Amino acid sequence: MGIKTALPAAELGLYSLVLSGALAYAGQGLLEASQDGAHRKTFRESVRPGWEYIGRKMDVADFEWVMWFTSFRNVIVFALSGHVLFAKLCTMVAPQLRSWMYAVYGTLAVVGTMGPWYLLLMLGHCLTLYVASLLGQPWLCLGLGLASLASFKLDPLISWQSGFVTGTFDLQEVLFHGGSCFTVLRCASFALESCAQPDRRYSLADLLKYNFYLPFFFFGPIMTFDRFHDQVSQVEPVRREGELWRIRAQAGLSVVSVIAVDVFFHFFYILTIPSDLKFATRLSDSALAGLAYSNLVYDWVKAAVLFGVVNTVARLDHLDPPQAPKCITALYVFSETHFDRGINDWLCKYVYDHIGGEHSEVIPELVASVATFAITTLWLGPCDIVYLWSFLNCFGLNFELWVQKVAEWEPLAQIESSLSEQMSRRVRALFGAVNFWALIMYNLVSLNSLEFTELVARRLLLTGFPQTTLALLFVTYCGVQLVKERERTLALEEEKQDKEKPE
Repeated sequence: MGIKTALPAAELGLYSLVLSGALAYAGQGLLEASQDGAHRKTFRESVRPGWEYIGRKMDVADFEWVMWFTSFRNVIVFALSGHVLFAKLCTMVAPQLRSWMYAVYGTLAVVGTMGPWYLLLMLGHCLTLYVASLLGQPWLCLGLGLASLASFKLDPLISWQSGFVTGTFDLQEVLFHGGSCFTVLRCASFALESCAQPDRRYSLADLLKYNFYLPFFFFGPIMTFDRFHDQVSQVEPVRREGELWRIRAQAGLSVVSVIAVDVFFHFFYILTIPSDLKFATRLSDSALAGLAYSNLVYDWVKAAVLFGVVNTVARLDHLDPPQAPKCITALYVFSETHFDRGINDWLCKYVYDHIGGEHSEVIPELVASVATFAITTLWLGPCDIVYLWSFLNCFGLNFELWVQKVAEWEPLAQIESSLSEQMSRRVRALFGAVNFWALIMYNLVSLNSLEFTELVARRLLLTGFPQTTLALLFVTYCGVQLVKERERTLALEEEKQDKEKPE
């Protein structure tokens, strides 16, 4: 009930006002804390000189982000620009060979970056899973794929395989793990699709063209083999109306996002402050809540920028890649939460949906979610903090279904049916607000640290109870209602478009 129900405009206006004021108040607290801590000894390693002409320092705690947009910026731009140039020439001259051009260019880029021995290592994993696909046993292909993935996550095999990389450079470890692990997932997807479609005989060349597509090779996202093969095999691809404009808009948005993050890090040290718990304890409750929230938003922005750059190139190649993950601000249920849509699609197709079916029964859902998070744990790298993160998110996903089942019991179902649709929406939004902060806490564990998560939980739920806790829930409730309103508007627009389509 209440999913498509509109709330009064005045009520929504009040929610917008409350949410805007709360964000501004928390932002002011974070800004003041960043200014006060800029010269602390504990900040020296991660807060470096930035805009010296106005005396602003910059938060550089995220090693990957700094490397992407400083020392490796030109390399990335050069490699992707070369790919776009050669892809365009090939599409104009011999479009039937464009998939081969993608593979050859990607292979040369991998050799130039990581060395020929690394290429042979990747070819070895590809060949292993290709041979497994010929046997037509999905369980064997998935098991062998997981074993290959484990070889890049567990010693001594990971140390032995990392020795195949030629030379040393700043992003070597990141590129090694990214290229290797994404290669395994792509090969597993190829093998599983080969088993699912025995009438379509895929060759080793199809696997190599799929795996060595440069924009996806090191950082993803994952496109399942069936989707990639169907799209890249089109001899004369045709763009939809307005597609080029949307590609330009996405590229422009990625550039604006990078600039916005750079500006933000000159004023808000959201990645450095949590590392100094003594200083973090001095923050007000609102600033601490804003700090926790902003850490998750930044992780989404980071993923969105990476996906945006890669997807822009892929869409120029006439592909329809997985989109950026859904922003944490628009989430209030675990079932829609993911930080990599490509990996989420892979897991859902081959594990989660395969075991859980419609996800409406408690036991199959429990088995499906445990299996999915076990593989996710292997993907992230087994360690105590990843075990905890997986357990918490697996519990949250199942707890939502348990609550849904309890709500369907006759007494509670009757109570909800007696409410108006608007009141039902308000009640559900209240539960959504609680769930939102469960999402924040459960994911803050892995994105930051367990100690910082404990500090946030203790301040917001224990020492701050009841004033801080209730105020935080009310502000979050306002945000959830605004998200629900946006979802309602989008749903109505989709219904209108469906009705206007000719039968």
